[in-house]
Amino acid sequence: MTDGFDGFLNGYRYLIHDRAPCFSKSFRAILENSCVKPIRLPRKSPNLNSFAERWVRTAKELCVHQMMFFGENSLRRALAEMEIFYNRERPHQGLGNKLIQPDFDEPKTEGTIKCRSRLGRTLNYYYREAA
Repeated sequence: MTDGFDGFLNGYRYLIHDRAPCFSKSFRAILENSCVKPIRLPRKSPNLNSFAERWVRTAKELCVHQMMFFGENSLRRALAEMEIFYNRERPHQGLGNKLIQPDFDEPKTEGTIKCRSRLGRTLNYYYREAA
């Protein structure tokens, strides 16, 4: 995790974490020895990072609980596909059912409806093909 060559915390200065028992004093000491400052969230702060919490919940419901993974690489690939789906293809009610990062300027109102599937048809995106 903190390895200088291939650790995923390599190059990061902070790790924000909750108060789960897995983040013990010895764990935080390892982080500090690697020049990563651990920052514990305050007690009873469920809405502190609501955007991240919402993404995690959606990723679990739409992706992680629907699949079986055979190692870290398959999980990382699935979460990368989920990130693309979440940001570019999934409409968000908080944005008036619009996309976060659309690939187009205006939605098309004419043309054949097509379906783009990800992760073995677990995630589906419907769009109109150019007329």
